[in-house]
Amino acid sequence: MGYYDEHYQTETRSKRKNVKGIGVTAFFSSVVGALLVIFSVPFLSSYGLLPYEVVPKGQSAETTQPELIPASSQVDSTLNITVNSDITEAVERVSDAVVGVINLKQSNFWSTTQGEGTGSGVIYKKNNGHAYVVTNQHVIDGAQQIEVSLSNGSRVSAELLGADIITDLAVLRISADDVETVAEFGNSELLRVGEPAIAIGNPLGLQFSRTVTQGIISATERSVPVDLNKDGRVDWEAEVLQTDAAINPGNSGGALINIQGQVIGINSMKIAGSVEGIGFSIPSAIAVPVIEDLEQYGEVQRPQMGIVIRSLSEVPSYHWRETFKLPDDVKAGVILERVEPMSPADRAGLDQYDVIVELDGQKVQDTHDLRKFLYTKKNIGDDLEVTFYREGKKHTVTFTLTKQTL
Repeated sequence: MGYYDEHYQTETRSKRKNVKGIGVTAFFSSVVGALLVIFSVPFLSSYGLLPYEVVPKGQSAETTQPELIPASSQVDSTLNITVNSDITEAVERVSDAVVGVINLKQSNFWSTTQGEGTGSGVIYKKNNGHAYVVTNQHVIDGAQQIEVSLSNGSRVSAELLGADIITDLAVLRISADDVETVAEFGNSELLRVGEPAIAIGNPLGLQFSRTVTQGIISATERSVPVDLNKDGRVDWEAEVLQTDAAINPGNSGGALINIQGQVIGINSMKIAGSVEGIGFSIPSAIAVPVIEDLEQYGEVQRPQMGIVIRSLSEVPSYHWRETFKLPDDVKAGVILERVEPMSPADRAGLDQYDVIVELDGQKVQDTHDLRKFLYTKKNIGDDLEVTFYREGKKHTVTFTLTKQTL
C-alpha cells in the first residue's frame, strides 16, 4: 500500500509543469463546443432529428406534456395481483377439516370435569349424519369425555369408536351438522425425500388453532422405538415419516399434507430436547387400514401367538448357558416368559424359557422383530412356522394364528 501511494505522488509532480498550458486549451475548446450546440439545436429540431420537441419562448407547451395517470389507477394496475400459490391452495382444501380434540377428565369428587389436554384431529369421512375424526391415541388416553372444536368455533361432543396404542391412532364420531370440509387421504408410499410437506394442527392449545407450518419430507422410512407400557423398555418400533415442518405439543393428531392438499400422515411426535426440525408422522399407508378396523370393530384385528416375551439381549449372559443352555453361536432371539393357556403357542407345545430364533425361516433378533413380523407379515388364520431352542436343542413347530384379544 505504501508503494502505491508513493508512485501516485511521483507521477503527479512530473506533470505539474504542463498544467497551465492544458488549462488554457481546455477553456477555448469548451467555448467552441457550447456555441456549436446552441446554433445546431434549432436546425436539428426542425428536421425531427432530436428525441424531443424544442418549444420557442412564449409558445404553449401543452402538446408536449405527457398524459398524467391518476395515482389510484397506478396502484390498481400494479397491485391487483393474485397471491395464491400451490401451498395456499393445498391448505385451503383441508384446513377446515383439521379440528381440535379436547380430553376431559374428572377433576375431583364433585364429579366436575375440566380440560386436561388438547390435541388435533382430522375429519376424513361423512356418512349418515355423522362425521369421523382420526387423532392420536395418546391425545384421548384416559378421557372421561371428549369434545371436538370445529373450524367455525363450535364445540361438539365426540364418541370414541376405538383406539390402538401400537400405532397411536384413535377414531372419533361426531355430528356432521356443522361439518362442511372432509380431508382426502393420499398415498404415502409414493412420497419422495425432499418434496414439500405441510403440517396443520393446534400447537400449544386451541388459541393457535389450525396453525400451518411448511417443510419437506426428510425421510420416508424411519423406525422410532416406543415404550408402550411406560416400563422403561422398548416394546415397539413405529414406522413413521420424518419431516422438518414444525410439530409442537398440540399438533398431535393433526394433518401432514402434500402439495395437492391430501393427507399423507397423521402427526404424532417430535424428538424432545434441544433438537429442532425433526418431527414424525404416521404414514397414511399404515394409518388407513388401522382407521378402517377401529371404525368397524373398535380395535385393530391382529393375529396372536399367545405369549409374553422378552429379548435375549435383556437377560444376563450367565443365563444363556446355565438356564437356557443355548449353543455358543446363538446370541439373539426372544425368550418366552409366559405362554397363555389354550393359546395357539400353548396348543403347539411351546413352553416357558423356550427361545425363539426364527419365524417362517426368517431370523428373529429381538421382540421388535417378532412383533413387526407378526403384525405386518401375517394375518389371522395364517400358519406360522416357529423355530426355537429348548434345553440346548433346536425344534420347529407350526400352528395357526388366532385373533388377538386384549
